[in-house]
Amino acid sequence: MSSPYLRLSGIHKTFGTFTALEGIDLDIHKGEFVCFLGPSGCGKTTLLRIIAGLEVQSAGRIEQAGRDISRLPPAERDYGIVFQSYALFPNLTVADNVAYGLVNRKVPKAEVTARVKELVALVGLPGSEGKYPAQLSGGQQQRIALARALATKPGLLLLDEPLSALDAIVRVHLRQEIRSLQRQLGVTTIMVTHDQEEALSVADRIVVMNQGAIEQVGTPMQVYRDPATPFVADFVGRVNALPARLEPGGLRLGARRFDCTLDGAVTAGADVRVYLRPEDVLARPIAPGDSNVFEAEIDKIEFLGSYCLVRVKSEDLGEHRLTVYLSLNFLAEQGLEVGGRLPLRLLPDRMRVF
Repeated sequence: MSSPYLRLSGIHKTFGTFTALEGIDLDIHKGEFVCFLGPSGCGKTTLLRIIAGLEVQSAGRIEQAGRDISRLPPAERDYGIVFQSYALFPNLTVADNVAYGLVNRKVPKAEVTARVKELVALVGLPGSEGKYPAQLSGGQQQRIALARALATKPGLLLLDEPLSALDAIVRVHLRQEIRSLQRQLGVTTIMVTHDQEEALSVADRIVVMNQGAIEQVGTPMQVYRDPATPFVADFVGRVNALPARLEPGGLRLGARRFDCTLDGAVTAGADVRVYLRPEDVLARPIAPGDSNVFEAEIDKIEFLGSYCLVRVKSEDLGEHRLTVYLSLNFLAEQGLEVGGRLPLRLLPDRMRVF
């Protein structure tokens, strides 16, 4: 594999007695779209600001394209950045906002004009060069902020929660446009977000952070399907977390023994927690002879549009409740409502045991 475009080695950051980042090691390859994902206060924005040179790490080294940039000021680093707050100059037109970095670099006026026109069209706002930020919607302002960040053709694009101030529908639309633009340009991109759906939908790889450390790095599918820690399982997506006791070849949940595919890292007799996604509890198809089938009673139905989040209980599970996804059509076909009963199956290979 080729050398990483961006390498973080032993990044450590303290604010007084508070440790914000501890021992961060991460390689990012050229052209990747990487998301830093985690709850508020986990250190993801601090790490992005250290990469940008807006914060100075207490220890550690940063290399970009083979160059040590650990102590370089922001102006000497090769990146463009987009903030949550747009940060456009209100007294400048769209054209002047986009051209800002180019003018500072003394780029010839004809080149600046051509580049501004190209970028404004690229972000879907051709003809808006003469407008001021106040004349644009939030989504349009963020597009212009993105165009400004890309104007100098940076090797690295940094996005600091760029969509969190936008309405939900605009946010979904714009995140796909950003992903499409990133693929088109091939620019290495890091986006900070606390929105797991956002990270899962756009990233090549996700860096899940918690309390100043990296919990897991992987593709969206790896992080969702094969969480490395209980924190990742809990934080990324909905999950059922149930106490259980391991038995040879399986585990005991409540009053029942269930088959479970184990990785050998745990031993029989151990008390564990089992993590199971709602979609990994099947209502159909269930065939005769299938393992892990049990009778359940619907305890609660939460309507979410085309599907419902259904909480069930069962004598087999004792006091524990399971949350499952059932389609609206399935509930209607089966005439199911609160108090109704149905067979369910736990998928043995989808149980994650910690």
